[in-house]
Amino acid sequence: MNSSETAVREVLGRLYEAWGDGDADAFADLYVDDATVVMPGVFHQGRAAVRDYMAAAFDGPLKGSRAVDEPQDVRVHGDTAVIVSRAGIVMAGEQEYPPERERLATWVLSRRDGRWLVSAYANAPAR
Repeated sequence: MNSSETAVREVLGRLYEAWGDGDADAFADLYVDDATVVMPGVFHQGRAAVRDYMAAAFDGPLKGSRAVDEPQDVRVHGDTAVIVSRAGIVMAGEQEYPPERERLATWVLSRRDGRWLVSAYANAPAR
């Protein structure tokens, strides 16, 4: 694994650490200003929208949850990285997420001023 791939994987680790802490500010800080997030029935544009969405989720339905994300493919091309992963949310009180909540996710990260940040995220049901 080269240093860029390691750095990209570390961003995902910090994202999920912020998730586990319920810290929407730290989570959103890992996104570019004009990031996009697409999930079934959801479209968010901009770091502020990501922050607001996650803050509401951490205070509501995602309180006490943790996210699991296992990269299946990581490609780094210059200042752009694409990661495809299997992911899911383990809700408070659960040991693992059920199969119907498994997602396939695509992350696009950009290196800006030496820092890797999420430019785009999209997921879809894995089943």
